[in-house]
Amino acid sequence: MADPSSYRPKPGEIPDSPGVYRFRDEHRRVIYVGKAKSLRQRLANYFQDLAGLHPRTRSMVTTAASVEWTVVSTEVEALQLEYSWIKEYDPRFNVKYRDDKSYPYLAVTMNEEYPRVQVMRGHKKKGVRYFGPYAHAWAIRDTVDLLLRVFPVRTCSAGVFKNAARTGRPCLLGYIGKCSAPCVDRVSAEEHRELADEFCDFMTGRTNTYIRRLEKQMGEAAEEMEYERAARLRDDIEALKKAMEKNAVVLADATDADLIAVAEDELEAAVQIFHVRGGRVRGQRGWVTDKVEEITTGALVEHALQQLYGEETGDAVPKEVLVPALPDPVEPVQEWLAGRRGSGVSLRIPQRGDKKALMETVQRNAQQALVLHKTKRASDLTTRSRALEEIADALDLDSAPLRIECYDISHLQGDDVVASMVVFEDGLARKSEYRRFQIKGFAGQDDVRSMHEVITRRFRRYLAEKEKTGEWTDGENAEAPEIDRNGEIVGTGLTEDDGRPKKFAYPPQLVVVDGGAPQVAAARRALDELGIDDIAVCGLAKRLEEVWLPGDDDPVVLPRTSEGLYLLQRVRDEAHRFAITYQRTKRSKRFRSSPLDDVPGLGETRKQALLKHFGSLKKLRSATIDQICEVPGIGRKTAEAIAAALAQAAPAAPAVNTATGEIMEEEPGTMGSSWEPVTMGAPDERRGQET
Repeated sequence: MADPSSYRPKPGEIPDSPGVYRFRDEHRRVIYVGKAKSLRQRLANYFQDLAGLHPRTRSMVTTAASVEWTVVSTEVEALQLEYSWIKEYDPRFNVKYRDDKSYPYLAVTMNEEYPRVQVMRGHKKKGVRYFGPYAHAWAIRDTVDLLLRVFPVRTCSAGVFKNAARTGRPCLLGYIGKCSAPCVDRVSAEEHRELADEFCDFMTGRTNTYIRRLEKQMGEAAEEMEYERAARLRDDIEALKKAMEKNAVVLADATDADLIAVAEDELEAAVQIFHVRGGRVRGQRGWVTDKVEEITTGALVEHALQQLYGEETGDAVPKEVLVPALPDPVEPVQEWLAGRRGSGVSLRIPQRGDKKALMETVQRNAQQALVLHKTKRASDLTTRSRALEEIADALDLDSAPLRIECYDISHLQGDDVVASMVVFEDGLARKSEYRRFQIKGFAGQDDVRSMHEVITRRFRRYLAEKEKTGEWTDGENAEAPEIDRNGEIVGTGLTEDDGRPKKFAYPPQLVVVDGGAPQVAAARRALDELGIDDIAVCGLAKRLEEVWLPGDDDPVVLPRTSEGLYLLQRVRDEAHRFAITYQRTKRSKRFRSSPLDDVPGLGETRKQALLKHFGSLKKLRSATIDQICEVPGIGRKTAEAIAAALAQAAPAAPAVNTATGEIMEEEPGTMGSSWEPVTMGAPDERRGQET
């Protein structure tokens, strides 16, 4: 625990101007980012008597080891820089709204020649029109199914579209009238884009125009006694009205607005957002966050606005944003929103009428979301704290292990030996810091040697990064680790100007290995050889879930109901899952490999041409150079290289039908072995049990 007075800036060093500041811990990792109208006044609040600080603010300033700041000219620039740094460094102590799901959007890919309507999640792409978010993907599909009757826009994937264009036959939607079938030139690209534009116009709230137009066409068809056409138009009108009924009118003046409500207690806050377009609720989403410092409702709203609109531009930022409390000061936030939209944005608290009534509905949703979150997580914070304390007591640690790293070895009968490293911070998985390794120090199966190699490589890099940043200097230069392009995922270390918590430079308090006493001894020996003695090591054996410590003859047995044991099991199981996933990926790549992969200049197109011409790798292997030259695009030099590669490669082991004992011929249409060699052994071995 650091003393804030040890890094407090001297009087007069801090400028009395707008700016953004960063607190860093002893490992130079950014743990908090803030902005201020006056840096001098704001930072002075952190260096008062610790007893007068909010408990979480006190935890932050005692975790920090330094503070730095950047001066900007305006508060709007400070707001923009704060948002950028929070996204870049992911500080532990900042307010970060956690989305409990990835909300689906209705998307129209206007950046394609033939725009496509589909469900999309995740980051937004340039040139794509988005509507929503929706609570459920099925709600989008129901809406689209109704609208395709009137706006038959393409919904198929690129593969289906190309296949239809190649065969000259549209998909089922083209036959039943729910797609205009541009794939077979029923409509031109320009006509299809007009349909997509009309679809987007309808989704943005311009509904009455299309309904009136269809009603007029229906009347004209009836007058001309084209009753079948009139009936189709009637059904189209009913489909549009049914789609509109899914979103009831909430604001009579066809307002475009976002309503944000906050429900909070001393520790957490829940935010609910209603997206109203054309007077109708078009989408809804919710977030929750831990209150890592004493913070006002206005500040929570400001952080919500940053997260909501930080990546948005244009019409995605509405003209009006209704909130329960205004940020202080409100002018920079309004100016920032206007800059994102490109025109003025009204940020205000609704006082009366329909908007106030709707805000009360959003507020009730926020309150219910907080109650539900508390119900699901009421024991979570308490349980995680208790679990870490139990682990510290059982392993006789000086403090709770806030960062735990777990390692597991995986292989298939000694082949494709890999390892995984997973990271848990404060009892929660931190997937951005997971790493995976390919064992390269030796061949064959040896879990103990593999564990020793992985621990050595990981912590050798840790020591190298400490030395690089000047945080620690050994008498000898640490051996620079080699970057493994095929297995180990590594990056550059932390520097004076880089505080991202994504590298090997941040040490754990506890290393957990999947295994018993031999694996634990190997991990401890690797750390001792590197001169690291301040990181605890333990192992969790699968059979009896025993916890092994280095040098102990007997394991530590935690009660089956122990929260500490449950946390160790979750960490171990996650490491096992991550290792097996990587091992299976490598195995599948190996089985899909072909001798032709090593032929210089031979790409997938010419490989497929060879496959089409000869039918199988077996027939290609027996072909002469002149026969290979008959394949379009294959010259004599390439044919000679193909023949040489096939001659050097050993023929694949014959596949056996285990039910009949029959030797199976190579499956036609494959460029490599379609069958795995059979291992005559125990049932688990025949299935390829991963370890």
